[in-house]
Amino acid sequence: MAEARTPRGFLGEMARASAARAATLDAAALARAVARLPPRELPLAQEDFVLLGELKPSSPSRGELATGAALDPAGRARCLAEAGVSALSVLTEPSRFGGSLALLREVRAATELPIMRKDFLVSPAQVHEARLAGADLVLLVVAILDDLQLAAMLQACAASGLLPLLEAFDVAELRRADAALGRRPGLLGLNCRDLRTLAVDPRRFADLAPRLPPGRRVVAESGLTNGGGIRHVRALGYGGALVGTALMTAEDPGALARTMVQAARGPARRVA
Repeated sequence: MAEARTPRGFLGEMARASAARAATLDAAALARAVARLPPRELPLAQEDFVLLGELKPSSPSRGELATGAALDPAGRARCLAEAGVSALSVLTEPSRFGGSLALLREVRAATELPIMRKDFLVSPAQVHEARLAGADLVLLVVAILDDLQLAAMLQACAASGLLPLLEAFDVAELRRADAALGRRPGLLGLNCRDLRTLAVDPRRFADLAPRLPPGRRVVAESGLTNGGGIRHVRALGYGGALVGTALMTAEDPGALARTMVQAARGPARRVA
């Protein structure tokens, strides 16, 4: 297995920890198991604007969000599905987000919605592992993957029948992600969080909107807390949104999700 890139700070910490977990996997066995699975259609192709609701027990910036009975993964999954979200994002990173593949499997058993494995994946074996756990999509952080690694991850997505979401933090990474996808199906993500400080700056969505790759669906990530935020990024030309902490900490996550779904499905007013 090729080693992941190791940027400094938080991303470097996550990449090194992920590489250590990947080193314990039997890559050949996972690939054989995936090859035996039946083919399936890629998710979200017909959605005008995709809204992904996220389940995560904790976050590096906020600490513990929900545990035990308060987490209730199956109940949360059903609640968000009933509210009308397009897909679910499930954290599987254990050290800073409290996630696991067991959490993904529990969510998979509770809903038929598409599920994205969100983690700092660095090995094709982890992509195969996601498919076997019931994922439909995987998040790939382009900052921790060099070009050869990114190509190998995308090839594993194709072999596994998974839709990739390539996460970027600036224009250069968006361009690199777009070039790596080429004609392959996939989504791009723009995260407005500064991973050096973990601060969120939603203004970056507007600042970078004119430079989004044309013809590609780009998902706005982080900093979205209400229906107004969803309407705003839609108007800027984003094709989706990923909402995590706001839904995890809401007193009534179903009500908040319904408000966001209404904003995602209502008339869009494009910003000139």
